[in-house]
Amino acid sequence: MKIIEAQDYGDLSLKAAQYVIAKVKEKSNIVLGLATGSTPEGTYKEIIRDFNDHHTSYRYVRSVNLDEYVGLSKDHPNSYHTYMFENLFRHLDLPEDQRFLPDGNAEDLEDECRRYDRLIQSLGGVDLQLLGIGQNGHIGFNEPGTTFDQRTHTVALTRSTRKANARFFNSINEVPAHALTMGIRSILDSKEILLLASGKSKAEAIDRLLRNQKIDQDFPASSLHKHSNVIIIADRDALSIADDNERRA
Repeated sequence: MKIIEAQDYGDLSLKAAQYVIAKVKEKSNIVLGLATGSTPEGTYKEIIRDFNDHHTSYRYVRSVNLDEYVGLSKDHPNSYHTYMFENLFRHLDLPEDQRFLPDGNAEDLEDECRRYDRLIQSLGGVDLQLLGIGQNGHIGFNEPGTTFDQRTHTVALTRSTRKANARFFNSINEVPAHALTMGIRSILDSKEILLLASGKSKAEAIDRLLRNQKIDQDFPASSLHKHSNVIIIADRDALSIADDNERRA
């Protein structure tokens, strides 16, 4: 794993955006694996800023998202379809028919998972996968205990994950209890992974990831040790515990 330290969230967002932009310029039809949540919002803002200022084109880019809530329509204000449209897609020249997310409102969720896997395969796989990390080590919505050999699947969200996402809803009771997510096997099939972490709330998870090389299903992010091309961009707060432990060693 390569670790890039950022001064703060703004610096992290800029560094991550610059990395993504460079990859888009290097390969115009790149397949980007995209993430949602608060962590990548700044990165998306910097990508939009670059698009407006420097006109980097996304005309031939294909994007696939990690996950979507089960039971929310695509136009629901808290669906990840809406999140991606508002925070990125509507600001770029990325064509609508080249932007893909799983359908959490599909009648047959198992069939939808298989369809999504076939779609990713038809695109040639993900070139660069953007990831965040949960406080419990989840990546995507792969919660602790998820087997590492799964591809896209339905997952029951833990209370801690629902609580963390409740800030986007009126209450935790409105947060869906299930989601569709690319599995860990799907994530590890990506050619390159860019993991972002910001804030002291992520410090314990980042410390565990960096300090403990043990691959353990109780800590899904540990699966990243199985991948040969992972870059972590983390700010000082997210690295604070890891730095303290390194100084004591």
